[in-house]
Amino acid sequence: MPREHFARHLQELQDHVLAMGSMVENGLYRSMEALKTRNIDLAKQVIADDRLIDSKRFDIEEECIDLIITQQPMASDLRIIIAVLNIIVDLERIGDHAEGIGKITVMIGDEPPLKPLIDLPRMAETTGSMLRRVLEAFIHHDIATAKQICVEDDVIDNLYDQVFRELLTFMVEDPRTITRATRLIWVAHNLERSADRVTNIAERIIYVVTGSRESFLSSKY
Repeated sequence: MPREHFARHLQELQDHVLAMGSMVENGLYRSMEALKTRNIDLAKQVIADDRLIDSKRFDIEEECIDLIITQQPMASDLRIIIAVLNIIVDLERIGDHAEGIGKITVMIGDEPPLKPLIDLPRMAETTGSMLRRVLEAFIHHDIATAKQICVEDDVIDNLYDQVFRELLTFMVEDPRTITRATRLIWVAHNLERSADRVTNIAERIIYVVTGSRESFLSSKY
């Protein structure tokens, strides 16, 4: 019976990670929607909601500590709990990046758009998909998906390089665009870093399942 009790609490812990991930994914999508539509109210809501993500992280952290203290989990279960403690940090950071995009949107306000937003929404969509799938991979211990997500990070890196080069060209050709171009580069950087955090989660999954530290040699921080 004690083992069943612990297993139930461990499942609830993972469910809470999924809930936090959903909050973060939603924040990421809403921040990009706010930028695309110049919706300042939505951007401010994304900024405000980051506090809820922060609070969720600390709630889960307390659950982890309580499980460790009261249940004294075996090595395999302890590895999952430690993974959760690491994953929620990455999730909280992705939430910070979404908040950052919201703040940039507020800064941009109603100034004329520098260019149509094409690659930035693609980066947000791809990163959101990676995040959703990596958390499912964590629940199901799906190494194949985790490895695939590590590969997909290259797509985000390539899009970031493309956006950076294009915006740099704008700045070189017309110095008056420097401020607007720089703000969009900041947005791209937030998205690129978010994808790196997702990759960290994928590498953590591989470690949880295999016990191998080899995957961490390529971790991005």
